[in-house]
Amino acid sequence: MPSLPLFPLGGTLLPGMRMPLQVFEDRYVALLRHLIDSEGEELGFGVVAIRHGYEVGDRTNELYAAGCLAVLDRVVQVNPGLFLVLVHGTRRFRLDAVDESAGTPWTTAEVTWLGDQPGDESQIPVLAGAVRELVHVHGVTVGLEMANPPDDPGLLAYWAAESLDLGRDDRQRLLEVSETSARLALVRRMAQRESALAARLGLSGGPGASRLSLN
Repeated sequence: MPSLPLFPLGGTLLPGMRMPLQVFEDRYVALLRHLIDSEGEELGFGVVAIRHGYEVGDRTNELYAAGCLAVLDRVVQVNPGLFLVLVHGTRRFRLDAVDESAGTPWTTAEVTWLGDQPGDESQIPVLAGAVRELVHVHGVTVGLEMANPPDDPGLLAYWAAESLDLGRDDRQRLLEVSETSARLALVRRMAQRESALAARLGLSGGPGASRLSLN
């Protein structure tokens, strides 16, 4: 069972997506320096969302069971105790237990890497087309320009979650689904929900569009 350094966060990182981070806590600054010094190795750590609250200790029951490996893309040192980091998500994993024998200042966990299955392959093209269209229409509705969707249908649901700016719980549900067809079906329902909400709130983009007022 592989061990992986953990970086607990208030949000969920998804495969294929990028995430900016501020690293300032002593143990995670130490982790970052360790990764930078680990030449020839994949520079990454496990991002796992915090289930309750904002700060956790080393208790895995305060974290979600599924996380995503984050690989370093860019590191900028602002001062000795603050780094600005850009990562992208790659592999999904299941959090099994904290590795009490690791002896690291940061939390190290025992994990199981999670593979993906296609599910109902006949439905993937239909679902993928529907998801692309729904996200495009939502972007037009709210006046946002969406990034181009990935060609890989396995990453399409994650792109949709990012484009729709879905919350942590929605992203976590998608991360925990192992079949591509089921993940696409789930994000399609989420996209339909977001579009319906935008319509009910009277949101529309474009020149001359009126803005929603909550006052």
